[in-house]
Amino acid sequence: MSGISDSFQRPISYLRISVTDRCNLRCTYCMPPEGVTLIPHSDVLRYEEILSIVRIAASMGITKVRLSGGEPLVRAGLVDFVRMLAEVREIEDLSLTTNGVLLKDYAAALKNAGLQRVNVSLDSLKRQRFREITGYDRLQDVLEGITEARRAGIAPIKVNVVVMRGINDDELLDFARLTADGWNVRFIELMPILNGGAKQPEFVPANEMWDILSQLGKLEPCSPLMGNGPASYYRLPGARGTIGFITPVSDHFCFKCNRLRLTADGKLLPCLLSSEEFDLRAPLRAGASPADISQLLLKAIAAKPAGHRVSQGVVSQRRPMTQVGG
Repeated sequence: MSGISDSFQRPISYLRISVTDRCNLRCTYCMPPEGVTLIPHSDVLRYEEILSIVRIAASMGITKVRLSGGEPLVRAGLVDFVRMLAEVREIEDLSLTTNGVLLKDYAAALKNAGLQRVNVSLDSLKRQRFREITGYDRLQDVLEGITEARRAGIAPIKVNVVVMRGINDDELLDFARLTADGWNVRFIELMPILNGGAKQPEFVPANEMWDILSQLGKLEPCSPLMGNGPASYYRLPGARGTIGFITPVSDHFCFKCNRLRLTADGKLLPCLLSSEEFDLRAPLRAGASPADISQLLLKAIAAKPAGHRVSQGVVSQRRPMTQVGG
């Protein structure tokens, strides 16, 4: 394993994989009201195809893989796929991002298959509000999923909260108080992503979140949780868990971006907000060699931009978030 860097000397070690564009929720900021045109099943990469890409990427220096969607747990056979990935010796960190609705049914099996960490997206602790944001009354299922994941020994569990003005920004204190019991909560600035023309909620900058949370006491910096992600971490006095801030708008972290994204239909994206895609599915199905796929990976890495310009209102990505995986 040699390791590789992009044209801005950023080491590339992380591959995020969307295994499906299907989802069992309809979050307002992620899914357009009219829904999205689903990728035909024949165009979705088979697990064996994804595994081939991961093995090639791992031989080039990828050491971290995260599975996402859509909602990854709605795809049949995911536990077995996790087991396949866990056997790729170069992969040191194997994780999953989920909305948590099905997590209680799969947590133990995922842990046994080799999953190390899980991030759970949860934007409200209030039942009715959760239903308004997601379209479904499944808050209790998500909370039970978090409990089962902790019981199974998956650690750390990170709870991701996208903060939206006038929608859930009044719950910051409620989420923060849960860190006293060991929750690791990350507050995320809402990004201006494509959403079928629907009006987006207003994002809340991290400095404003900080001012609100300071009501609970002084936030002390603490060591990052496993995963080496973009969050900065803090701890309230006496809390066992942590508070993280992810600031893609007010203080972006593009200068240290180490990732590529693979869509469910086999397109490699150099950047979350990139309009440029590199097709891996067609070459794979045409019999491309590992060297051929490796060259496509190198092209995608070379195409990584210095950074996005969302703070200037420039959004160039052409896929809904359900096809990119966040």
